[in-house]
Amino acid sequence: MTEHEVELLRRSLLEWGGPARCSDPLAVGMGFADAQDLLDQCRALNLALGEDAPLEAVDWARTLLATEIVFASDLAGSGVEWSTTTGFTDEATIRTLRSIQRKLASTVRPYYGRRPMPPR
Repeated sequence: MTEHEVELLRRSLLEWGGPARCSDPLAVGMGFADAQDLLDQCRALNLALGEDAPLEAVDWARTLLATEIVFASDLAGSGVEWSTTTGFTDEATIRTLRSIQRKLASTVRPYYGRRPMPPR
């Protein structure tokens, strides 16, 4: 993953603690226990990405899904305010996001159509 791609993922995870608002049911659908767990895990995932620490497939899936939703959704995510709050244009974001999706496809494949839950 390129430095720019990691930067986009890290910034998107931070949006959940800022302008984005997540309900408990949406957080559960994304593979978190609830909205507070989403905030806690986003902080941890952000740090792991910043340290280039290895992530499990489930964490890549949750990071990707959280990024997709926070970018696109105006109801729960940053939506139309994305450019203002992140400094990334929509056009650049979608190009980078598509690149990330392609790179992570084989890693997150087990979670296509499934909730990415960590093993218990």
